[in-house]
Amino acid sequence: MFNKKFLFENAKTLFYALIIAIIIRSLFIQPFYIPSSSMEPNLLVGDRLFVTKYSYGYSKHSFPFSPPFFRGRIFSNNPERGDVVVFKTPADNRTDYIKRLVGLPGDKIQFIESNLYVNNTEILKSKLKIKKKIFCGNNEIDVVLFEENLSEKKKHLTVYLRKNTYQNSDPFIVPDNHYFFLGDNRDCSKDSRFLTSVGYVHKDNLVGKAQFIFFSSDRTFGSIFYFWKWNKSIRFDRFFKKII
Repeated sequence: MFNKKFLFENAKTLFYALIIAIIIRSLFIQPFYIPSSSMEPNLLVGDRLFVTKYSYGYSKHSFPFSPPFFRGRIFSNNPERGDVVVFKTPADNRTDYIKRLVGLPGDKIQFIESNLYVNNTEILKSKLKIKKKIFCGNNEIDVVLFEENLSEKKKHLTVYLRKNTYQNSDPFIVPDNHYFFLGDNRDCSKDSRFLTSVGYVHKDNLVGKAQFIFFSSDRTFGSIFYFWKWNKSIRFDRFFKKII
């Protein structure tokens, strides 16, 4: 016999669970998957990470499908130079990108002989004596590995091709209420340098701050459902790794 009460109670439970999940995802923390190599060596294709939504306050982009409930940001906090940030691309206000924040409102950003300058001051970087291969798309390439110092508190790894392709640029002047982002994989990243596709990112497009990796798998060894390959496909050493 069909039990309407049983069906109703289960539907109600599922509805409440869905509402709770949306609230957690919108206001507190949201998982993201890394699909590209633009942030190598710090974030690898196959990393799953948690992003805190409350770090910079909330805009319509904090919620699924960016509903126009309100304009601007509420409970707004300013991001810091060097933060790894998820944002909606200005081109469509829909696609999620993850990059490192380099330029704050009013900053002047420029590349001169492959060196990054912020407000006419070169950002110091130390070449590491480590041989490194990373992905650029589907190609594995040799790179030069550096530790870059965006500030006294913000040091991170970055890579350039052994034959730098991005050597010089015109100055980028970051507009008010906007930010300038770069990928750590400098010669293999579509970021704020490309004004027609990404460009300067408005503060309302910030989604949240990347905090730590909770799971990671290597695509070169196939699906994670091949449990007999877990010793190769799952990167256990990256579990709960803090993002810096």
